[in-house]
Amino acid sequence: MIEKTIEFKINGKLKKLRVKPNELLLNVIREELGLTGTKYGCGTGECGACTVLVEAKAILSCLTLAVSVDKKNITTIEGIAGQKLHPIQQAFLDEGAIQCGFCTPGMIVTAKALLDEKQKPTEDEIREYIKGNLCRCTGYVNIVKAIKKSVHKSRKSL
Repeated sequence: MIEKTIEFKINGKLKKLRVKPNELLLNVIREELGLTGTKYGCGTGECGACTVLVEAKAILSCLTLAVSVDKKNITTIEGIAGQKLHPIQQAFLDEGAIQCGFCTPGMIVTAKALLDEKQKPTEDEIREYIKGNLCRCTGYVNIVKAIKKSVHKSRKSL
């Protein structure tokens, strides 16, 4: 199979890789780049564990071909924090929105996309936005609280 060279920025760092035309972005992120915060969950786009930002939009990396991110900016959970936790990450800790932690990276990345898109989402808008991210532990109550709590704080740090 003929490989293609792609170049993209991930978490602010320029990367140039050779990938197969059918290679998934999730596999490149985890296996080639060693960024394991992005999780493999269902492999069918049902759970949201593999959510990353491409050009600031939440996408499912298990359904995205790596060749489609050529010349684009990608942010994974590892790129959300700076020197300290991002307000969304801190709110997840403060509100006990982390149980087993498997869904947490995808939830946080999705929440960041929501808050980048909408300054003051309502609780219904938050629930609608995260509906593609499955969590087996919390029932979403604390996750929604965390996102609501981080609304004002995260706007200041963006």
